[in-house]
Amino acid sequence: MYAVVYKVILRTGLFELIEIGSNYDTWCWGYDFFNTFTILLNLAVSIMYTFDNMEMKYGPLLLTLERLIVAFFAIDFLLRVFTAKYLYPDVSEPRAIGKYLTSFSGIVDMLSFIPYYMPFFFPSGAVAFRMLRIIRIFRLFRINAYYDSLNVITEVIVGKKQQLLSSVFIILILMLSSSLCMYSLENKAQPEVFTNAFSGIWWAASTLLTVGYGDIYPVTTIGKIFGIFIAFLGVGMVAIPTGIISAGFVDQYSRLKRIGEYGQEEDVHFIRICLDQNDKWVGHRIAELDFPQRIIVAVIQRDHRILVPKGDTVLKAGDVMVIGAESFQDKDRIKLKELTLQQRNPWTNQKIRDLDISRHSIIVLVRRHQKLIIPGGNLTLLEGDTVILYTQTHMANADDLDI
Repeated sequence: MYAVVYKVILRTGLFELIEIGSNYDTWCWGYDFFNTFTILLNLAVSIMYTFDNMEMKYGPLLLTLERLIVAFFAIDFLLRVFTAKYLYPDVSEPRAIGKYLTSFSGIVDMLSFIPYYMPFFFPSGAVAFRMLRIIRIFRLFRINAYYDSLNVITEVIVGKKQQLLSSVFIILILMLSSSLCMYSLENKAQPEVFTNAFSGIWWAASTLLTVGYGDIYPVTTIGKIFGIFIAFLGVGMVAIPTGIISAGFVDQYSRLKRIGEYGQEEDVHFIRICLDQNDKWVGHRIAELDFPQRIIVAVIQRDHRILVPKGDTVLKAGDVMVIGAESFQDKDRIKLKELTLQQRNPWTNQKIRDLDISRHSIIVLVRRHQKLIIPGGNLTLLEGDTVILYTQTHMANADDLDI
């Protein structure tokens, strides 16, 4: 029994250490810093290996650093496999491990250390496996998880992926069609240059992407005219994905700025709402929710992860939503009041519908033994109940509540 509890506590702590992290926790901050340092050190070692004089002079040091880096990557990978169940809590543990291993992060984590150890089992392929160490550079993508400023780039690309894929598809169509047209126009004049359709694709890519290496170019008049047209078209085609990404950055920082302006200019109140399976919001995108103006969804907490809410984010059961709104400027000075009923209070043992209460007052909530009760006319108030009213009148022995 104790072994099981200890294992759960250990796995939970490791998961919070390697996946969630916190700037306020020394261990989490230290692990994130060391992981980032190791990734950057791996990049430096890989670059130094490309200089013959550096490898000859500092070969043993570079080899030792490489061994330590790869060992750390292997330990980090095993810890992530060990805690995969907490990363994917909705599936069984074998499926959670499988989902991690087949994810982009899991594949990069595996390839960051497995090729280093493969020559021990397959000596004949040592040269090929050594070439694969360049894959360890992809660990740089891990830095995104540790620094929010870098993570914004990923958020923008993921948020605009549909538009980006559409623009790339359009560019590919134009590239293929223009390459075939140029091949047809220039093949007879330059058979040794435009030998096949691939030569046309190379010319179309360098022209549409505004690179223009100059190794392949048209010589016929009609080919030059067509090339001018494609060059002008290429400027617009490159601007499409660039504009989409720029708009994504503007949207991202505008959203953050709006939240910041709420905090600077208005008295903002935040509440947390935990969604269950029966809530109507479950299964709907945030953009589909009919929120009043001046209300924002600030944060969504899902399975120990913090999500930046976007319009296409689909809400799930178990999500914790943090919703913010500016405080109400009440000119009529209506306030929430809290009244705890004593034995001699005239409301004690009375039904709400029988109370002598002002028409400017409404009982909005009753708290009884740590339970919250939505009041109805037939509800009988008992001694010790805490009654919360929305009222404009003065009430003795009632405390004001901040809203």
